[in-house]
Amino acid sequence: METYVDATGVDTAATTTEPTPATQTKRKKLKVMIAIDESKNSLYALEWAVDHLRDVLRAEPENDQEGGLLTLLHVHPPHLQYIYPSGGTATAVYATDSVAESMRKAREESTTKLFTRGLEICRGKMVKTETMILEGDPKEMICQAVEQTHVDLLVVGSRGLGMIKRAFLGSVSDYCAQHAKCPILIVRPLRETSTSKEHTKSK
Repeated sequence: METYVDATGVDTAATTTEPTPATQTKRKKLKVMIAIDESKNSLYALEWAVDHLRDVLRAEPENDQEGGLLTLLHVHPPHLQYIYPSGGTATAVYATDSVAESMRKAREESTTKLFTRGLEICRGKMVKTETMILEGDPKEMICQAVEQTHVDLLVVGSRGLGMIKRAFLGSVSDYCAQHAKCPILIVRPLRETSTSKEHTKSK
């Protein structure tokens, strides 16, 4: 409701008007990419993003405004041609065609289940969603996908690596924060967030 004030600073009730859909401010709808894998932290990041970013993703028919787009990205590690036995020997064995095919099918089934779960989360929030599968180093491929699709925001989950593991293995979220060509939102797991708050309170 808009209220106008006359020259003496007194409200002029007669000029009070109700906003119409044509005069309402339209929110900019965004293209958001979420990198997901089978980890709980990854799916938590997806749920968090869908809940908190729905105003910039969902369509608004009442304002004649289309929604944004949410891209679920999953990156397969490079296909391995060799198998390393779990026994005492470190000798690599070349994977036969049948073994490689079994690994490929298992990977496809796992990815299908992952996307099915992700799409169910998005469908409940009426968010337009697409899926994307790439193969390679996850850190590099995520940044490459961001640059090629021109998304407005990248969302990744924090895996909660300790300082030692982070130093030796690196972190996908750290790498993307340094190299992604768009703003990035890192969603920390709920347990990690709660622990941080408790630690802050105890100081």
